Formats: sequence, C-alpha cells, structure tokens
Amino acid sequence: MAYTVDVQSTRRYSTSMMRAVAVAANQALACENASEGAALTVLLTDDAYLQELNRHYRGEDRATDVLSFPAGEPMPGSEDLLEYLGDIAISVPFAEKQAATKGHAAEAELQLLAVHGVLHLLGYDHSDPDEKAVMWQAQAVVLGKLDLENIQPSEDEHDD
Repeated sequence: MAYTVDVQSTRRYSTSMMRAVAVAANQALACENASEGAALTVLLTDDAYLQELNRHYRGEDRATDVLSFPAGEPMPGSEDLLEYLGDIAISVPFAEKQAATKGHAAEAELQLLAVHGVLHLLGYDHSDPDEKAVMWQAQAVVLGKLDLENIQPSEDEHDD
C-alpha cells in the first residue's frame, strides 16, 4: 500500500530519527490495512510545544510524550485525493527521557510513540481496560514487525 507520512520538526533532528518515525508510522498503517493513499503528519518538537498543545486542546497544563489529532472525515472529491488521517505531535526530549528510564534507544521510543499516535488516528483508544487491551495488542503487532518487541509504553506519563 502507498501511504504518505510527512515528518516535520520544529528543531533540527537527525535524518535517521525522522526516517525511523516515518518507517514506524508506515508500518502501523500497513498492519492496520489503512486505505490506499492514507496520509498523516508527524511533528517532532519539544516539551514546551507539547505542553502548549496539551493545555489548549486537553486542558492539561503539562508536557506529555505524544498527542494525536484525528482529521475526522476523509477529504471530499476525487478518488485520487489522499485520505488525510490527522496529525501527531511528539516531544523528542520527553521521548529521550522515557527511553533513558526504560533503558532503550531514543529512536525506539520515538517509533513506539509514532505507532501509538497512528493507532489513535485510526480510532483506537485506551480509556478503559478492554479498549486498552485491544490497542496494546495492535501496538505489539506493529512493534514486532519493527523488531521492537521489548519496547512498552510508559503507563504513568502516557495519555494520548
């Protein structure tokens, strides 16, 4: 399947980091059989920007690791137009801290967060135990395809 994953950043992050995030997002879309032409944007940024987004959109005045913003309805018009799924914002410093705490590479943590964000854009949630079990299973499948079976989400800090 052909997907469009646009990775942008507010700071200068390594090409390999940005590529790893794109690969993870594409793998999540493929594992979930997203429709041909599905598109999304991932923004790699800092804690201050995530805190601002979290405060504005969720009413929580604190930094977080990842936020997802589903686009809603597919774009109208020709079948040639992309189905825009939405936007994901990831705090690189937050991810680096989580990776250090958990003892794995920051790039792996960023990939986990990208997968997690994509799953939210595709309708997954983890607000109750049953939904969480389904989402964590889908996440585990994608992480397995990325050879990141041992990477787990941070339960305490991770909201959305």
